[in-house]
Amino acid sequence: MTQHSLAPGRERWLLLTIAGIQFTHILDFMIMMPLGPQFTRLFGISDAQFGLLVSAYTFSAGFSGLAAATYVDRFDRKRLLLVLYGLFALATLACGLAPGYGFLMAARVAAGLFGGVLSALSQTIVADVVPFERRGRAMGIVMSSFSFSTVAGVPIGLFLASRWGWQLPFLAIAGLSGVLAVAAALTLPALRGHLQAHGQSSAWRAIGRVLVNRNHLRAFCFSALLVFAGFCVIPFITIYLQSNAGVLPEQVPYIYLVGGVTTLITARWIGRLTDRRGKVAVFSALAAIVTAPILTMTLLPPWPLPVILVATTALFVFLSGRMIPGMALITGAADPSLRGTFMALNGAVQSASMGFASFLSGLVIGRDAAGQVQNYWVAGVIGVGASLASISLARRLVIHSAAPAGRA
Repeated sequence: MTQHSLAPGRERWLLLTIAGIQFTHILDFMIMMPLGPQFTRLFGISDAQFGLLVSAYTFSAGFSGLAAATYVDRFDRKRLLLVLYGLFALATLACGLAPGYGFLMAARVAAGLFGGVLSALSQTIVADVVPFERRGRAMGIVMSSFSFSTVAGVPIGLFLASRWGWQLPFLAIAGLSGVLAVAAALTLPALRGHLQAHGQSSAWRAIGRVLVNRNHLRAFCFSALLVFAGFCVIPFITIYLQSNAGVLPEQVPYIYLVGGVTTLITARWIGRLTDRRGKVAVFSALAAIVTAPILTMTLLPPWPLPVILVATTALFVFLSGRMIPGMALITGAADPSLRGTFMALNGAVQSASMGFASFLSGLVIGRDAAGQVQNYWVAGVIGVGASLASISLARRLVIHSAAPAGRA
């Protein structure tokens, strides 16, 4: 069955709802990091234990992506999204009600298990509903949730935590998730067309069909390089700025606020440009341009804050900007009848690549006797190499530009 596009008004509401869902599960992950001092003090845990608390979400999200590949293409997309999102909201509620470290750890693992699939499933729904020629704009709307979580979500969450305790941000996210679940039930169409194409074949056979497709394997490699390039430098930005560039702790929020606002504005423009100029062309340009901000970031001297803001904002804009045409290419490279399985596996690939990039950079970077970060530029060079390699892979992807599998 061939898919027909939604009416423009309903499509916009669907994209905004998907963006809202993305916003909540991204914020659920991001809010943990700035709350570290409260957790270590209140729970009496070490920095290493807190680090494990943060990484528990990513590890369980990667595992859930692999597990989801066995079932994601066997259910109506809408029904599956609502079930997983409801379970995610309950897990986040449990985080806010956690009486101690052990309970919170279990709740974070549960939130990762359910939230980790939401990103892949949301992107799959966008690819199912929006034709390829307009998918760059659609991805721009959905992926603006990343910037909005930085601009508004984290500051508001920190304000709530400072006034009423660390539990309130999680309780607020759970409540907002409940509202958005109702919106999703009203705005999402039933998406069952992939079931006809998928037929009654086993989940393992579907995974096998995904993995033997050379174009899919190229797309997975492209996806891994896409996130690897950024995560060579992202985890250490704040540490480097405070240790080497002379940025004060109270100035750090301005870096994320300015970068987030600018990225929120440019994401929509990049999405429209992607559809007009072509996904490969725009991605290639952005992946090449981002190499300059990456190297600049890793070599920043103690410059005045306004100059540092220009450098960090350029990094945020181009790192996130190339994800828009990049994700449009990845969704387009998937066989439409296997897109759910493909995107679930892609989520696991990206989680693994993020973790490996952070681990590798951690091995490269060191500290001198004065406490300054050393060899950050080496991590930057590795990220630059990954970004340039992704351009070659982008040009080799075969795109399924025809309308994807239909919806009932």
